[in-house]
Order: sequence, then C-alpha cells, then structure tokens
Amino acid sequence: MTPNRPSARSPDQMRDVSFQRNFTRHAEGSVLVSFGHTRVLCTASVDERPPPWLRGTGEGWVTAEYSMLPRATHTRSQREVGKGGPSGRTHEIQRLIGRSLRAVVDRRALGERQIVLDCDVLQADGGTRTAAITGAFVALVDATRKLLRERVISKDPIHGQVAAVSVGIWKGTPVLDLDYAEDSDCETDMNVVLNDALGFIELQGTAEGHAFRHEELESMLALARKGVSELHAAQREALARD
Repeated sequence: MTPNRPSARSPDQMRDVSFQRNFTRHAEGSVLVSFGHTRVLCTASVDERPPPWLRGTGEGWVTAEYSMLPRATHTRSQREVGKGGPSGRTHEIQRLIGRSLRAVVDRRALGERQIVLDCDVLQADGGTRTAAITGAFVALVDATRKLLRERVISKDPIHGQVAAVSVGIWKGTPVLDLDYAEDSDCETDMNVVLNDALGFIELQGTAEGHAFRHEELESMLALARKGVSELHAAQREALARD
C-alpha cells in the first residue's frame, strides 16, 4: 500500500515549478525559481576578468556561490559571514552547482571571462540545491544571450541543458522531489543531475535508514528521469518567453 505523502502528491509527482526571469534589475541574468515552497534567487554576473589560472588560455569559467538567508527556515540561522566563512555543506553545494553548469558550457566559446552564479535561498522546504542548479541554468542562458546580443562573443557557449531533482525512499516507497517533511524522515535521499539527453552529470545518494537495494535504485532513477524531463520542458518554456 502506497502511503499518503504529506503534500498529497502521488509518488511520481513534482511540486509546482516556476521561473520568474529578470527578477532583479542589474544582473546579466536573474531568475527566481520555485519548487513548491522552496524559492531560490539565482543571479548570473559576467566578470571580464578570468580566474588567474586561465589567463592567456582563451578559455572561460563558470562558478557558483550558494547561501541561505537567515530566515529561510523555521528558525533564524546566523549568517555564515558571522561564523568566519562558508560551512563545509555550503562549499559542497557550491562546487556541485558549478560542476553541473560547466558540463553544458563550451568554455572556449565563452572566451577569457567568467560567469558567477549566485544562488540565494529565500525560503527552504527541501530540494534547495536541485532548485538552485535548475534555476541557475536559466540565469546562465540569459547572461550568455546578453553577451551574444552585444557581440561580446560570437558563438553560443551553451551546448545543452542541465537540471536536477531529488528522489528518495519515504516510508518504503520511491518518491520524486522530496519536500522538507519527507527529506527529514526518509530512508534514502538522492540528488540527480541530468543533461537534456538524460545523461547523468552527478548522483548524490545516501541511505539514511536501511541500505537501498538495486531495484529501489532503478525506481528512483526512473523517477529522476521523469522529473528532470519535466524540468527541462519548464526551462525551455520559460526561456522562450520574451
């Protein structure tokens, strides 16, 4: 018997997803992405100075920074700047976002410059890193389109799509797109990053209760492919709007 999810969704149902492009005025690309009650502001900033190790190579770079606002959760958390710097979790998420985006970027077409994606969690209800990756891609595309319009670059450096979703085992059932109520009480939690060919860019999976079995892994990956396909379609729809 399939248990009722806290959100009343079916096991293979995503939360409502939306993208609000051009959310801020100054950044080359900005998107407010919502996965249900999780909301992340993703801004893309073009820096004409490449990282020192890339100077003279003709290649650019894409990197990310991630933070959670103090009252993004039920109780206020201290800003990380007041703790002496980002936590290990923050560093891990930043690297994940950067790796995911660089997987679909032709760094030579970008030229000797870098694009920094700032992903700030305004409200957290599970899946903040997957929402950040999915929204940051849209902000990145908007930034590169601006570079193309202004003839700063001559070739589109984006050669695919990337999106991410969480899956897990909750009360013995594989489920898609965990919210906080499920994420905090699941037996297995997994984040899956896929390109538009549904090829895997990254998998992060942990058994927090019983060890998950091969058939459960296959079920979770099938759910992830379904969810990311829907996210890719939503990204394309958002980017098609002027």
